[in-house]
Amino acid sequence: MDAESRVTPNLADLEVRLLLEAIFDRFHYDFRSYAMASLRRRLAQACDQLGVATVSGLQERVLHDPESFAALLQYLTVQVSDMFRDPEFFATLRSQVMPVLATYPSIKVWVAGCSTGEEAYSLAILLKEEQLLDRSIIYATDINAQSLRIAQTGVYELERMRGFTENHRRSGGKGSLSNYYHAQDASAIFDATLRRKITFSDHSLATDSVFSEVHLVTCRNVLIYFDRELQDRALRLFGESLVPRGFLGLGSKESVRFSSVADEYEELVPASRVYRRRAPA
Repeated sequence: MDAESRVTPNLADLEVRLLLEAIFDRFHYDFRSYAMASLRRRLAQACDQLGVATVSGLQERVLHDPESFAALLQYLTVQVSDMFRDPEFFATLRSQVMPVLATYPSIKVWVAGCSTGEEAYSLAILLKEEQLLDRSIIYATDINAQSLRIAQTGVYELERMRGFTENHRRSGGKGSLSNYYHAQDASAIFDATLRRKITFSDHSLATDSVFSEVHLVTCRNVLIYFDRELQDRALRLFGESLVPRGFLGLGSKESVRFSSVADEYEELVPASRVYRRRAPA
């Protein structure tokens, strides 16, 4: 019997809920409001890779072996990212958002759910190309400590640079992406001038609160893994963080429509999922 058949919507949903409660109590990571269908798939993969027969067996393993929890965390968090992913989104930021940010004496950007850092570095490059990086701070947050450690290094596989370079070009990039990294063996190492402008830190959209006032929030391809209640919580956090008339960027399959905060935003460029917070009445 494969893992997918073991993690079905019936008995296994109870096992999943018990596992998530145990993780919250033991490790203070809150996945209880993540979408159940996505959790089932991820936990099925984790069961196979960690060699356990059931989700209950997975619970026993992670409660008694913190290293197993670190391995499980890689399945529970989203680790898929590219530089300048969805080039049209970055083209919209370049043409519609950067000119407004340029009017501020200092600029703060929050990349929520930054994974291994590709989007944070993309934004740093975009700000540099628009001559705004010197007065900018980028906060890049995630709940996955291993991903944050990778992000802090600014080192990626050299073979990924061809795709990143094409995305950068299609986003309206100025010059070549190779201007911002150097190759060493099979790795691309991004410039320290970019890394110094990014603060990577742990932050949970499920449990933590606002930590700074910012001008732009990007949280792309993260909300799709949350249930409606957690989506609303995250969107409220973004609204509380944004300055009046600040900007919010979401993933291509995400929207503020039908959320509890829909009236607080106007669609700047709907196709790119770029929104602007309305000024307070």
